[in-house]
Amino acid sequence: MWGVLRAAGRVPGPLRAAACRLMAASSPAAAVTQGSASTAGIIIIGDEILKGYTQDTNSSFMCRRLRALGVSVARISVVPDDVEAIASEVAAFAARFTYVLTSGGIGPTHDDVTFEAVAKAFGERVVLHPELVALVHKFFGKTEEQCPEMKLARIPESSRLNYGTDGHTGSAFKYPLVSVRNVYIFPGIPALMERALDGLAHLFRSKQTHFHSRTVYVASDEMLITPVLDRADAAFRGRVSLGSYPDWTSNYYRVKLTLDSESEQDLEEAYGFLMRELPAGVAVPLVTDCVSPAAVEVYGLAESGSALGQKVAAALRTIEEALDQYSLVQLCVGFNGGKDCTALLHLVHAAVQRRFPARKEKLQVLYIRIVSPFPEMEQFIQATVQRYGVQLCTVEGSIREALVQLKEQQPQLEAVLMGTRRTDPYSRTLTPMCATDPDWPPYMRVNPLLDWTYRDIWEFLRKLFVPYCILYDRGYTSLGSMTNTKKNPALRCTDAQGRESYRPAYELENEEEERTSRQ
Repeated sequence: MWGVLRAAGRVPGPLRAAACRLMAASSPAAAVTQGSASTAGIIIIGDEILKGYTQDTNSSFMCRRLRALGVSVARISVVPDDVEAIASEVAAFAARFTYVLTSGGIGPTHDDVTFEAVAKAFGERVVLHPELVALVHKFFGKTEEQCPEMKLARIPESSRLNYGTDGHTGSAFKYPLVSVRNVYIFPGIPALMERALDGLAHLFRSKQTHFHSRTVYVASDEMLITPVLDRADAAFRGRVSLGSYPDWTSNYYRVKLTLDSESEQDLEEAYGFLMRELPAGVAVPLVTDCVSPAAVEVYGLAESGSALGQKVAAALRTIEEALDQYSLVQLCVGFNGGKDCTALLHLVHAAVQRRFPARKEKLQVLYIRIVSPFPEMEQFIQATVQRYGVQLCTVEGSIREALVQLKEQQPQLEAVLMGTRRTDPYSRTLTPMCATDPDWPPYMRVNPLLDWTYRDIWEFLRKLFVPYCILYDRGYTSLGSMTNTKKNPALRCTDAQGRESYRPAYELENEEEERTSRQ
């Protein structure tokens, strides 16, 4: 300790002061008030992060793991590969937080300076550690003191070597993590960092602190619930942390509210307060998977006897008739990302899931790509392919040209399930199953949704929490290309400040105005 104090006199004033404050604490836990949660500061090191060459994922992983261990992350900092910058941040963090976790800057090259910087933060020298020298020789076969690999063995003189445990095998890691006092020096490669932190979780685990959390999803704009949030914050400040996070990508909620507390009782009181004070009906469930339970939920709706249930039952009969006549190899579902074919795909998936629960064949989906599609539509199609695990076949051109290409590419296909409704152009006289016209490529057109209305489609999607293209939440009611589609003027609205916006498609009152957004 005295050697460190004497060495501290050789470092700049700010670093010396921070180091002295740290040494005034008898242990890492002394950096926080007794009875409060342990704290952590994370320092991400690397020019590549600051220049945008590499995206930092390490801090997010560290935050999740530390919180699960009862440690509150209080600060995250990103610093360049510069000894002075790293040393200054390490010294400040070490004096302020129970634990400091660095990530990056460990290696054999000129810009790997973390060990040197941590030593400087505490006024220490870097020295060759015999145990690490032996490991360098074992792993790299090198013994020369000045070889690049030996830089991995040159660490601050008061360093401690921490050997983690592999959670899968139970065996000790072959290479240790270096720590200096309350500073833990992790590698920057995400896979190595994650493995090291998981293997050394016991170093950070708190026996006294457990964090409790609740999440509330709100189908309302943040501005409308701000008064409730203000009252909740005033009532529980210091006991419960309340966070509000808008989400512009979800179809079913607009704001995610988080409640966090070390006291489960305080948390539940705050949760109850919110549920009482929020406007009725705005708190909604979060459904992250509508695909796995599709068969149970869709057929349950079909058997409910409701008006929508009867439409669902009729659609399922048509789909099942097609499954009776054609194998999955002979069938495909027309899918362009629109609301109707999204409902259709969910229905077909439910029917196939129920009939072939152990199937290996993927349901085939046909995407006829138009000129100038919306990027949001293309993104939604790709997300849907992943969500349902379907096989996507993409062709371009008019419908007739696309079907000609399809017949050439996949001659085994004989039937196409389509999301056509009678209100669509040229569809009034169609039947649930009808062949294409004689001058078209020969296919059986299967139309399960012919008698569904615009309102039926939206009730089905939203009742079962089926994801749909986000453009429908932004004022579009019928989607074509970017050149022939605009927001529906029937959904235009103006707020109290005179700002114009558009209501979502499912709020369209007059169904006859569905296609007025198409040119």
